[in-house]
Amino acid sequence: MSSNTLEIIQGLAQAAANSWDGAHDERYALDGQVRKVGLNRESGCPIMDKRVNDGFKVKFYADSICINYQSDVRLKEVKDSKFEQDMEGMLNEVKKFLQKEYKKITGSGVTLTKQGEPLLNFISLSRVRSFVKAHQYYKISGVDAEPIYDTARTAENSVIKKFLAQHSTKRPQNVTYKKGANDK
Repeated sequence: MSSNTLEIIQGLAQAAANSWDGAHDERYALDGQVRKVGLNRESGCPIMDKRVNDGFKVKFYADSICINYQSDVRLKEVKDSKFEQDMEGMLNEVKKFLQKEYKKITGSGVTLTKQGEPLLNFISLSRVRSFVKAHQYYKISGVDAEPIYDTARTAENSVIKKFLAQHSTKRPQNVTYKKGANDK
C-alpha cells in the first residue's frame, strides 16, 4: 500500500471519527468546533427532546469506501413514496460531511464517486417502528486498487501438499493389530 493511499484512508477514517454523537453541539464538543453531519439526531436538544437513533459508519474496500447509514423510523415514514429519496439524500449528506471534514484535516480534497445504487434493508421491530439500514459504495479518488497476487497461495498450496505427502494413509511397519473375535 502506498503512503498516499494510507494518508487518504487515515484522513477519511478521522473525518468519520469526528462525527461522534454530540459533536454537533458546542456544549459537548471537546475542541469547541461544531460539526453538523446532517443526521436526524442533530435536531433539537439531546436532553429535552425525544431522541432519534440514527448514525453512520464507514468501511474501506480496496479503492472504495462503503458508507452505512442506520436509523429507527416509523412505519408510516417507510410507506412514504419519497422515503428512498430521503435515504439517498442522507447518504449524500454523510458523503459531503466526510469530504468537507477530510479537507479540514488534511488541507486537500478528495472526490468520492458513486458506484451503483444504494441498498436499503428494512427490519420491522413492531407494528409502529422499523429499523432501516442503507449502504452505498463510492470510489475514492487518488487510491489505486492493488492487484491480488497468487504467489502466496501457490506457496501455501505446495506446503500443504508436502505435508499431506508425508502423512499419507499408509500405515507404518511397526503397527500391528491383534486379531479379535470378529476378525478372520
